[in-house]
Amino acid sequence: MKSRTALSAFAVCGVCVVLAPLTGCGGGGDGTGRKPSPSSPSAGAPSAPAESRAPAPGKGSKDPDDINGDGYRDLVVRVPVGGGANEARDDERVGVVYGSAKGLDPSTRTVHGRRDLGLPDPPEGSGAGDGVAAETVVSADLDGDGFPDFVTTVAGETVEDGQVSAARTVPYVTWGGPGGPAAGAGATPVRLPQSASKLGLESVVRGDFDGDGHHDLAGLAYNQSSMVVLYGPFTRAGAPARTDTGLPWSDGSLVVDDIDPSGKPRATSLLLHETSDGEQSGNILYPARRGSGPSADGRRLRLGNAHAFGDFDGDGQRDVAVGDDRGRNDEPGYETEAPDVDGSLAVYPGSGGAPVTHRLPEVPEGAGTDYGPGGFVAADPDGDGRDGILVATYEGATLIDGDKRTPVRRSAPKGPAKWRHARPAGAADFDRDGKDELILHWAAGTLFGLYGQDPTHWWITDGTTSRDEASFTTTGFAPRAS
Repeated sequence: MKSRTALSAFAVCGVCVVLAPLTGCGGGGDGTGRKPSPSSPSAGAPSAPAESRAPAPGKGSKDPDDINGDGYRDLVVRVPVGGGANEARDDERVGVVYGSAKGLDPSTRTVHGRRDLGLPDPPEGSGAGDGVAAETVVSADLDGDGFPDFVTTVAGETVEDGQVSAARTVPYVTWGGPGGPAAGAGATPVRLPQSASKLGLESVVRGDFDGDGHHDLAGLAYNQSSMVVLYGPFTRAGAPARTDTGLPWSDGSLVVDDIDPSGKPRATSLLLHETSDGEQSGNILYPARRGSGPSADGRRLRLGNAHAFGDFDGDGQRDVAVGDDRGRNDEPGYETEAPDVDGSLAVYPGSGGAPVTHRLPEVPEGAGTDYGPGGFVAADPDGDGRDGILVATYEGATLIDGDKRTPVRRSAPKGPAKWRHARPAGAADFDRDGKDELILHWAAGTLFGLYGQDPTHWWITDGTTSRDEASFTTTGFAPRAS
């Protein structure tokens, strides 16, 4: 069974993308730049826009996903170099599709490889070339100049630290500016505490963990000594303002609440998702408070491989949803989950009250797989201030907003019928109208069909309607490898 935590974090988004999730002229539903009329249905399969132009320089922003600082969110995507799905991951690049008052415009984009971001050469014999995996990149304004920086986790030569032997893995900062990350300039390694410096960090995420308005980083020490929180602002030499190694290490990956895109200070809590081999695994929440950072007294939550932070009850406080992503261990005797886990999610209120449980949409007969259809996304497509939970299903997604359930579907015209549905990848207000657009993506082939990896086709929906504000493919964003 392929470990859930080993799957692409970017594919699950949140998000995190990479991705979890990030964001000119508005892109059309047909990929040509034309927006569909309000009364027309969504256009068909996305296509690659022929044009490509650089974004207009901005004046600065407090949003970590506003890459050029023009006041509109941007979207960071994986870009295959070979022109299609299932390409070698060593050949991929990182793309940015920029936003405006009309939403995302796929014709306004930039594409970045390893050399563009000033990252060190890969270890000899690794064959990595100029590739950059999108899930290794997060954006955060570490120096507080109003322009998000790209923080890329880079694996180097193998070293040993005690009983652990692994490639030294260090976050490198490519400093941002009005045109996005500075092309060609050398990236700066982040200075790590001595306890974690030899092997570095894994599962690096961004946040504002003490709620002071400065962007921070967190990761798990590869030598298993602790969780590491690096507080901003950072100097241009890569040094954080302070470091905390008081949170315990555990085998797993980090999930983090969103930084408020308005720049309003908000302490972002951390969740440690314990390692899974397909079964629904444990979660420990480290609540953050302004002025103090994440509490070392973690709260153990229910089992579940899907997660989302948001304000799901509309009380102004941040909640966390944890639930069943429908993944199952395929070893004999472990095909099912306990009744309190199977087919449900729980919302833990930020006020500290008892969790509220919701049933998930039923799995269509014969559609289930060992890997499940995907995870959860927080989204507020009606702009009422209360987030819904966009849940991946085997037919696309369903938005659970209180007692209301709304299916959200986009389908590709080719491939096996059971794998044509697009998966939810994130949500953001790209046009700054106060309402979230939903991000769905898709790719041909088994990597996406089973695991949700390496998406090539993207839909930016007009809320939960059948219309799209933009749609595009990334297969033409970069030239073919020579």
